[in-house]
Formats: sequence, C-alpha cells, structure tokens
Amino acid sequence: MKQSEFADHFIIRRLRERIILTPRRWKRMMMLLMDIVLLLAALWGAYALRLSDWFPAVTKERLILAVFALVVAIPIFIRLGLYRSVIRYLPEAAIWTIIRAMMIATMCWVIIIFLMEMAGQGIVPRSVPFIYFFLGTFFVGSSRFAAKWILSAGTGMRRDEEPVFIYGAGASAAQLARALRGHGNRYVMGLIDDDPSNHGRDIGGYRVFPPSDLAGLIDRYGIKEIILSMSSIPQDTRQAVIARVTGLGAKIRSVPDISDIVDGRYIVNQIREIEIDEILGRSFVPADKNLLTRAITDNVVLVTGAGGSIGSELCRLIATWRPNKIILMEANEYALYQIEQELAQRDGPSIVAVLGSVTNERLIRRTIREHGVQVIYHAAAHKHVPLLEENILEGIQNNVFGTLTVARIAAAEKVKKFVLISSDKAVRPTNIMGATKRWAELIVQQVALETRSTPMHQTFCAVRFGNVLGSNGSVVPLFKRQISKGGPITVTDPDMTRYFMSIPEAAELIVQAGALAEGGDVFLLDMGEPVRIGDLAANMIRLAGFKVRDDANPDSGIAINVIGKRPGEKLFEELFYDRENAKPTLHPKIMMADSVPIVTSDLTLHLNDMRQALDEENHEGARALLFSLIGTWDNDESQSMQSEAI
Repeated sequence: MKQSEFADHFIIRRLRERIILTPRRWKRMMMLLMDIVLLLAALWGAYALRLSDWFPAVTKERLILAVFALVVAIPIFIRLGLYRSVIRYLPEAAIWTIIRAMMIATMCWVIIIFLMEMAGQGIVPRSVPFIYFFLGTFFVGSSRFAAKWILSAGTGMRRDEEPVFIYGAGASAAQLARALRGHGNRYVMGLIDDDPSNHGRDIGGYRVFPPSDLAGLIDRYGIKEIILSMSSIPQDTRQAVIARVTGLGAKIRSVPDISDIVDGRYIVNQIREIEIDEILGRSFVPADKNLLTRAITDNVVLVTGAGGSIGSELCRLIATWRPNKIILMEANEYALYQIEQELAQRDGPSIVAVLGSVTNERLIRRTIREHGVQVIYHAAAHKHVPLLEENILEGIQNNVFGTLTVARIAAAEKVKKFVLISSDKAVRPTNIMGATKRWAELIVQQVALETRSTPMHQTFCAVRFGNVLGSNGSVVPLFKRQISKGGPITVTDPDMTRYFMSIPEAAELIVQAGALAEGGDVFLLDMGEPVRIGDLAANMIRLAGFKVRDDANPDSGIAINVIGKRPGEKLFEELFYDRENAKPTLHPKIMMADSVPIVTSDLTLHLNDMRQALDEENHEGARALLFSLIGTWDNDESQSMQSEAI
C-alpha cells in the first residue's frame, strides 16, 4: 500500500471510530445540523439554476422563505424517523423514506409560498420548488449513504454484524443489550415492549417501540432477528408474543431467564432458536418427584433401544434420579456409542453398554441375570411407517417377537417392572407399524395376566402416546432440513393431524406412568389437541424468518408442496378406542385404558402361526395374520367395555 493510500485509510478509520464512539444524542444533533446546511444549499442551488446566476441576490423575502423551508422540513424529517436510523445499518429502502419526507416538506413549503404571494410578499419562480425537491433529496440521501460507506466500507468493520431488536424492556433486556454491544455479530437497534408507558422512552440508551411498529421497523432497518427476553412471563403470554412476531420476515430467538444463567458466562451465548413446541399451546405439569423416585432410585434399570430418540432421553432422565446402574441396549453401534459417551461424562451411576438386538434371547437373558435388572423400559422398535410397509417381516420380527422375547424373559427372571413404549398408531391400526405395536401391547397384557399367579409381584404395562417433536424420522427434523435448503417443504396432506409432545416431557410421563402401574395397564399420555400438519409447516417457516409462498405471496418465501399420503398413513391418529372409558390417574397428564386384560383368543396360537409365516417368508400371510388378530381382539375388547359401562 502506498504511503498516501495508507494515510487515507488511517484517516477514514479514525473518523469512523470517532463517529461510532460519539453518543447517539450528539450524532442525531450532527445529522440535524447537516440537514439544515444541505437544505439551505439545495434552496440556494434551486435559485441559482433557475436564474442562471451562481450568486442570486439575498432578499428579505427569500430569507423568510428559507426559514420556513427549514421550519417545515425538520419536523417532518423527525416525524418520519430520519434521525432514528442507525447509519451503519441503513437499508437501501431508506431512500424512499427520504423521498417521501422531501416531497411532504416541499408541498408544505409551496403552500407557504402561495400564501406569501397572496399577501404581496414577492413571487417565487414556479420551477424553484421542483428543483429544490430534487436537490434536497439528492443532498440528504447522499449524505446518509456516504456516511454509511465511511462507517462500513473498507475500514475493517465486521460485515457479519446484523441489526436486531430485543422484545422486552426489563432488566434482562437491558443486560442482554449491553452484552451484545461488544460481543457476537448482532447490533441492537432498539427494544420492543407491550407496556405503553415505556413507548418512546430510552432504556439503557435504546429506544423502546410498541409491537405495532414491528413490521415497519423490520423494513426500515433491515432487521434479521428478533430476540425474546421474556422467559419469566406466563406461558400463554409468551405464546401470544411469539405468534405476533412470526411471519414478519425475521428469525425469532430467545434467551433463558436471568436466574438460569451461570455467572461468568455471557448472556449472548445463551441465545437459542424458538422451538416449535413453544407455540403448540401445551400446558406444562411439573413431574411428580415421588413417582420418579419410586420408579428409578436404587434400581438397576435396563433401557432397550437406548440410542433412539425416546430411549436416549429416558436414559438421561433415569441417570439424574440415582439408579444403581443403567444398562443401555441398542442394535445401532454408533447410537449406542453416543449415548454411552454422553452419560459417562456425568457424575452418576455406572453405565453398561450392550450391543445387540432385542430378538436375541441369549443376550437378553444373560444381560438381565448378570446385572440383576429390576426395571425394563422397552423402547426398541422400528417406527418408520412407510419403511415398515415395505419390510413387513422385519417389522414383525423386531416389534412383535422382540417384545415377546424381552417380556417373557423378564417374567421368568423375576424383573419387578416392565414398561412397553407404545404408539397412538396402535389404535385401530391401518399400517404395519401400528399393528405390530398393538400386538406388542397384547403380548404385555398377556404376560401381565400370567405373572399374576406368581408369588412375586411383577408389573407389566404399556404407555401409549403420539409423536414427539424432533424424534428420528419425525416431520419436524425433516421440515428443518428442507427450510435450511430454501424449501420447499413437502407434506403428505396439509389437513392431516397428529398429536405432538416434546421428548423430555414424554420421557418424564413414561417413567411416572410406569410407577403408577398395577399390572396389564395401558396408559395414555395427554397429548393435548392434535396439530394440523399444514399449520405446523407454516409455523416452522415463519419461525425461521421466512414467509410462506402461497397465492397471496407467490414471488417469495418457502412453498409448501402436497405430495399425497404414503402407504399406511391415516389422516388422523387416535389415543383411545373409547375415550369415555379412559380412567384418570393420580397424574393429570396420564390416563389409563381398561386396566383388566381381556383374553378371549389364544395369543400363543396366533404367535406360532406368525412365526411360521416369518420362517416361510410369507409376506401376505404375515400381513393377514397381523390384522386378523387385531380385529378379533379389539372387537372383543370394545364389547367388554360396553358391557362394563352398562
């Protein structure tokens, strides 16, 4: 770099630093004074160009008109926000605000000129206001974009900084704004607050705006992100705020409550995405510590399918409630390694990783005997509906005979408690996955009935619930990947509805349901109201800061494409065969189906027939057997429920 270029670069950098360090109040005053000078220059230029005289005469009338031009223009500039903008982040669209401000100011000035001419105070050439408008727009606009160039271009300024707003005006919002001032790649433009008494005030040096101004503020400043600093407010209020700010074209982020932040760690490191479960409207019920203690503490616990979404979360929960030992059983080597490494880093119970399938009888028996297993959570299963439609025999082998193997050996080895993780697809199933889970429920009820006659009290039960957000194979991770690639999102049917709950909530309720079991129970987790898949997709698009591309917005955003239902999919899922017969339990989020196992068919005979179909690799025969037993059994169960009701 030449010495002259280096000197220019140094001067610009020093000028930029000096401007940035100047208090915002003084920067606004400098902008206002500059506009006064530029407007006077524009007025002088208008007369000079019109009269072809670079030194037009300065008369009393022209001085009065110049004063009126400033008196009119400056308040209009203030009203339209020309002095609220942060020049470093001035968007190109700001030129339209400048044009509008100059146009209004010029029109008001023309009215004053007309009134003065009516009073005999001189005549102004008609072209002067037009020239004044164009020169004023050019001077004011150029000054701002020139200042933006000085503050950002070629001066070493970080170009990854993005303008953001913070939603909230309390102590946590002020602390967050201060932390962001020197860290991260965000620049706080201001605060948003619902309290009208805060509107227009400055808190910590930041202007507070009403939520109604958000759409205009996003367009004016090119806002990329809105950070919610309001975790301590009631959940329903929080959901209303999230619903209000989604769809405005900015990403939504959140920070935890101040009391949850570890001392010495910057609050900026705690900023996270808003999760979809935060807008589903589910009410939260704290876990019953007595139930969790009863189910886990001082027990040796085996979790099958420990590397899956539910299985791994169960392991994390169990590890915090002081069991004697946790045995992780998983057929996927990498998934087992991940959860084993995660739990091994904690200060907790001893961890044993067992690699293998739940259909391996010798492995199951050896594991239970060697470690003295007392509680089993059976989460191992194939769950992907379309894949199981194409792999019927493997689905039956793993979901039906895997459950049979673990349950029978658990009964023989005197395991105290066995909890099957079932699915809402087991209710009136139309696909292989749901049918195999219904068979698994029936197997557990059958084993529960058989163990009632033994002297040692053993409890076998099933817990039935819907989809969990973020689980392997669920629509939420799929939608996230599609959004990250710019879309489109693909849905099988936008009117399809599904039940959803978070993985941690599901794990807590599973363990608590197991503690409530008396034997043969099928527990139903309260999933709230079903969610329309089309609405879920649209909400995820808006949370990511995009708009939905549809008939009303055909040229931008992310589209939602309908691809049609896949084999075996139902338009809606059910948790109950008969909701009226669901019984409450001690936990408000856990209900129970008829707790008395109903055995009117020879399950063992059907299992032998199914084993033969698998040995013969008879796909159609296996499918027919799968659904024929369910039809017979569920009809008997429905009739029994009706007779009990009578």
